[in-house]
Amino acid sequence: MQPAIEAMAEDDVEPMARLRLKAFFEGTDRTLDEDMAGLRGLIAGDGFEAAFVARDRGRPVGSCLLVRDEISSPHNLTPWLAGLVVEQAYRSGGVGTALVRTVEAHAATAGVGTLGRRAAFTKRSGGRQSRLSSRTARRCF
Repeated sequence: MQPAIEAMAEDDVEPMARLRLKAFFEGTDRTLDEDMAGLRGLIAGDGFEAAFVARDRGRPVGSCLLVRDEISSPHNLTPWLAGLVVEQAYRSGGVGTALVRTVEAHAATAGVGTLGRRAAFTKRSGGRQSRLSSRTARRCF
């Protein structure tokens, strides 16, 4: 069964922040509380920025975000598809693709024509680039 993609809810914040810390912020100064606060800001925001989760039998197993600005961005491209992360057991099954498509659809309905994306290399991926990652912007319409 393919996990359902839904808007992130309060109950998803801590497990997704833990997964994000392992994937993106291990070895940095970013704390669980900081990441949880960032996710809460997205789900309580104005509706333009958004956080989505993939759920399997009610349990969050992945997430992806639409953000105005990337953390420590070296450029001025905005908005961004950010934070795509999927638990190891659910990778290569289309979960990441479904999350990306959901973010792209949300961006398109918000009037975004081009969505920034960047390659992600993490310790957990063995230094490999996800096939869903791209160093270029992606058109949303």
